[in-house]
Amino acid sequence: MPHVVTENCIRCRFTECVAVCPVECFHASDEQLFIDPEACIDCGACIPTCPVQAIYEDIAVPEEYAQWVAINAERSSQLPLLIGPQTPLPTAEARRAELGF
Repeated sequence: MPHVVTENCIRCRFTECVAVCPVECFHASDEQLFIDPEACIDCGACIPTCPVQAIYEDIAVPEEYAQWVAINAERSSQLPLLIGPQTPLPTAEARRAELGF
């Protein structure tokens, strides 16, 4: 099962998940990351590295984030592939604090 990036990533774009991913499945907008469900190999390496707990296996996405399965599929097909880690957004630390992490 592929993995899904949820709304906790908005205004963060921490890319520790990209650094540990053995395949190229992350795509990025100006505000957050998305996972291509066709490219994800379901290894789960990204989940524990996300500092804002934004990533879930698609069959384990909490109900309040269910729409993110479709959002990831749609947005990843429209956005550029992200190769390698990048600097988090300037708002990342404030967003992490806002989320309580």
